[in-house]
Amino acid sequence: MTVSEQEKTGLGNYFIANYPPFSYWKPSFVPDALTALNTPPQPGTPLGLYLHIPFCRKRCKFCYFRVYTDKNARDVETYLGAITKEIELLSQMPCMGGRHLDYVYFGGGTPSYLSASQLQSLMERVQAILPWDQTREVAFECEPGTLQLHKLETLKKLGVTRLSLGIENFDDHILETNGRAHLSAEIYRAFGWAREVGFDQINIDLISGMVGETWDNWRSCVRKTIELAPESVTVYQMELPYNTRISKELTVLGQESAPQELIADWPTKRAWVAYAFAEFQKAGYDISSAYTVVKDKSKTQFIYRDALWRGADMFGTGVASFGHVNGVHIQNVDTWEQYVEKLNNNELPLGRAFPTNDRQRLIREMILQLKTGRLDTQYFQQKFHVDVTREFAEKYKQLESEGWLHVKPAAIELTTDGYLQIDRHLPVFFDSEHRSDRYT
Repeated sequence: MTVSEQEKTGLGNYFIANYPPFSYWKPSFVPDALTALNTPPQPGTPLGLYLHIPFCRKRCKFCYFRVYTDKNARDVETYLGAITKEIELLSQMPCMGGRHLDYVYFGGGTPSYLSASQLQSLMERVQAILPWDQTREVAFECEPGTLQLHKLETLKKLGVTRLSLGIENFDDHILETNGRAHLSAEIYRAFGWAREVGFDQINIDLISGMVGETWDNWRSCVRKTIELAPESVTVYQMELPYNTRISKELTVLGQESAPQELIADWPTKRAWVAYAFAEFQKAGYDISSAYTVVKDKSKTQFIYRDALWRGADMFGTGVASFGHVNGVHIQNVDTWEQYVEKLNNNELPLGRAFPTNDRQRLIREMILQLKTGRLDTQYFQQKFHVDVTREFAEKYKQLESEGWLHVKPAAIELTTDGYLQIDRHLPVFFDSEHRSDRYT
């Protein structure tokens, strides 16, 4: 493949979220997951809870998650009963080990799709099983058009500490073209309510390279975000996983990559992110990861991300949800019918898994922590008894010579260009048996 072809936005995953890649997780490893769940935890390992709420008003054209837009109120109650049952079953497993939850994350789908009464019922049931009194963070994803003042008041009262608004873009035409359910007026209304209620950590998500994106529009999106002054901004570069609506349309057309008029190429998207980061820094923000800027690093943390990237355990609950317990990656079954049926039978809805060894866990933490822009080599020496600069000397030397990072005595630090495209370089650290064309 030529450099020019590589720089087009082709089909497939770009964002690296785990290791070994998901394509190596198998149903045959589910017994390993059960063993991990039935084993006491490693001392000092934090435990988090992820709840996948798979309901949406519309399915975005670039969405690759397991979501549903056709469920009625009775279906929602069935699902909430099932996920509560799953949490109850997990709470009784030896892997709990008397631990308290370190963090809770409501993801989707659209958690804010639920009504205030549904959210209150769900959260109260969950807290009765796994209390949040010692939890450092409760994060909650929102679609602006699903929010009302009383719903936000309910979330605040129930302990949500970090609100994440999936804004993506401020232009109504671009939002509609990409299948988003909300419009710009709802963005400002929702953000104003969130401030009125008193959330002191609000994150805004943006996507560079949505269908129809232009330089003028992107500059406007960055300016409007700065004017809102959220505590955190997350900027993703548009990718086209195989199961998105856009990708399927391109496959039908026989196109292996998106034409320029549909999706910007990678250099353009990187230029947009570089511009955004520079403008945010001028406005007083600091870079927190390859995708995130924050107003004040001492006050604005993302416990869910940082704990996961440092090897925390996590119960991933809900249909198709991902988790990690005692060194074993776990994913639930990925259909509604299987998920509900298994829990109706008092059975954990495990779908596939992957038991990791020490080296794989080291690689996983190393590549994920590189995304923060700085790797503390002493951390790996103490936890894994490995000098990563020596163990992966050839790989780091290669990336340093190409200008992506700097190897220092006690740390590895990304360059500006490294921040913008770290995901494309992380597979260099994969062991040979885990390198393939398909990450998922």
